[in-house]
Amino acid sequence: MNKFVDVILPLPLQGTFTYSVPENLQESVAPGCRVKVPLGKSKTYTALITSVHNTETIGYEIKPIIEVLDETPIILENQVKLWEWISKYYLCSLGEIYKAAVPQGLKGEFKPRTEQRVRLATKCNDKKVVNLLLQSLSRAPRQQRLLDTFIKVTDPFGNKKEISKHKLIETAQVNATIYKQLQEKGILETYEVEIGRLTKEYHEIVPHNSLNPAQKKAFEEINECFKQKNVTLLHGVTSAGKTEIYIHLISEALKKGQQVLYMLPEIALTKQITERLRRVFGSRIGVYHSKFSDAERVEIWKKQIGDEPYDIILGVRSSLFLPFQNLGLIIVDEEHENSYKQQDPAPRYNARNAAVVLASYYNAKTLLGTATPSIESYYNATTGKYGLVSLTTRHREMRLPKIEVIDMQEYCRKKLTVGPFSDPLVEAMSNALKEKKQIILFQNRRGYAPLLECKTCGWVPKCKHCDVSLTLHKNADKLVCHYCGYTIPAPKICPNCEENKFINMGYGTEKIEDDLQNLFPEARIKRMDLDTTRTRTAYENIIGDFQQGKTDILIGTQMVSKGLDFDNVAVVGIINADTLLNYPDFRATERAYQLMAQVAGRAGRKDGEGKVFLQTKMTEAPVIPLIVRNDYTTFYDQQLGERMLFHYPPFYRLVYIYMKHRDVRVLEEFSELMGQKMREIFDNRILGPDLPPVARVKQLYIRKIVLKVENTLSQYKINEVLLNIQQAFCQIARYRAISMYYDIDPL
Repeated sequence: MNKFVDVILPLPLQGTFTYSVPENLQESVAPGCRVKVPLGKSKTYTALITSVHNTETIGYEIKPIIEVLDETPIILENQVKLWEWISKYYLCSLGEIYKAAVPQGLKGEFKPRTEQRVRLATKCNDKKVVNLLLQSLSRAPRQQRLLDTFIKVTDPFGNKKEISKHKLIETAQVNATIYKQLQEKGILETYEVEIGRLTKEYHEIVPHNSLNPAQKKAFEEINECFKQKNVTLLHGVTSAGKTEIYIHLISEALKKGQQVLYMLPEIALTKQITERLRRVFGSRIGVYHSKFSDAERVEIWKKQIGDEPYDIILGVRSSLFLPFQNLGLIIVDEEHENSYKQQDPAPRYNARNAAVVLASYYNAKTLLGTATPSIESYYNATTGKYGLVSLTTRHREMRLPKIEVIDMQEYCRKKLTVGPFSDPLVEAMSNALKEKKQIILFQNRRGYAPLLECKTCGWVPKCKHCDVSLTLHKNADKLVCHYCGYTIPAPKICPNCEENKFINMGYGTEKIEDDLQNLFPEARIKRMDLDTTRTRTAYENIIGDFQQGKTDILIGTQMVSKGLDFDNVAVVGIINADTLLNYPDFRATERAYQLMAQVAGRAGRKDGEGKVFLQTKMTEAPVIPLIVRNDYTTFYDQQLGERMLFHYPPFYRLVYIYMKHRDVRVLEEFSELMGQKMREIFDNRILGPDLPPVARVKQLYIRKIVLKVENTLSQYKINEVLLNIQQAFCQIARYRAISMYYDIDPL
């Protein structure tokens, strides 16, 4: 009987593809295994089997698979179910998910890491022979020393310890040539051993801390909620000790023989949390994120489908795609963070929501934790869809920091500022430095200046590929586009009027660092933004230095707001709150509240109250007093009223439809037709087509249509309609080159 397989290719193509199975491979194929398949005339890909069947597809030639790459599945059933849900809900192809979810090494050839080790040649496996050899090498002292070192270190006739070639040469203090000479004499020989890339460090286990009364109450309430609900929201103020509660929940899951996934929004957080978890759980915890090499990620993946998988995985959103054999609990820490939403490229999924779906496949529980819940999660909790547990007191009864609002309009008018810093902030920083305390400054723009302008004619350098101005990076003496990466040298003369007078408009983190160095020349200052954290260890080094007191002032973008725990921070400065409040988006107020409340929470976490200086020209903004009072409930009620009035989540679901093309006229024509057709079906639920805030990126013009639908309607049916409309229009030859994609539940 003929056998066929349906496979997913790592390409942005819809659906699965059918291949025949040669007779000699029919016993080897199984769902979840990888196969090498041909595509087109000359290309081959590593595809993933989703099903094995006997039904021949009619209508086109079915090619045979070339090779089966796995003896057992590398993708488990629940992983494929999650992929299918993401594909269906977020309108992306299974191929795009396969490409994003699986490490590159599993989509091509992967070579395990090996090490060259040394042993005695067979003819020398006798103690008397070796002693004679040592005597015979008396005229070659370095060769003699190398052999003698090998005997002493490895004890080949006793315990038989192994040693690497590199370690042996280093220990004997000789060079590789000496080793080669012994090898050529047939005394020593080299052999390869697969060693893997995962660290096998020993960790001294300490008992986890006991919970204080407030934490214990929250812990018990979470367990009670889990009896009724699969998802619970833990709303705890900053520094309330949520992590300690997580540790106790993890411990309970491990006692039941279950695995735990602990998700964080940023790689920057993994170092602190890893150290804390390893003190309690030792080598039972594995870490997984994009700063690891692909080969390391492959080895973690293979460990998770092996006989001794990690019991706990700590990672960012990509960790959701790892194989789990017995998942019992998912913790989504800082659940409000928009870092959980993948933006580009596809799949544009929200890992927080996908985690809830994944947990349901295992009948596992999901805990969402944060000090500033997203409006949607808090709505789900207060309406009974999720459980809700509140933790309102800080650990060790520490007081919340005092927030002082600085009216920058008034201070600038009275000339009571030093660059971007108000006098009260400067004074507080000065006092903190004298008292050997630390400072965190938050500015949500990287680079030196967001805008460079000619003082004479007003010329502003723009990106030639995108509709944005270039950002000045002074240290590199370059202007950079933060959308496409286009870079040019910083101009010395204006190309428009040939004058050489430029002014920097606004402040980026680099400029803040510069001004601080002038203000406090003795202070040790570090910057944490995208520019300073590109390498694998950059996050760890910056955070480690600050934690150990080697840095006095830490300047950062959103990274500094995300759950970092520092004991010695006395002052936090929010340099310019206006950039958060003025963003053209319905979530701007929510994001501003979350970011500023989280940044403020970094202050006064151990000794003393801590001071926060919130600098703004918009002191009348309604959200400001709510941040000062840490009044989330009033903030939530206000936002909920606005969301209901203007048809936004959680009452309505949003879909952003993006269209891109190089020819702006063709794009305008197409987007108008799409908008018109969608209005015929969805009526006044359609807005646009309009220009997005940045209407051209990488030489592609962009148009956007917004669809608002009641959350009582089926997203799957809506998606089906959208795809049918797209298919009908994109078959027209004039529009085939138009790129079109969807952002479901955008953030």
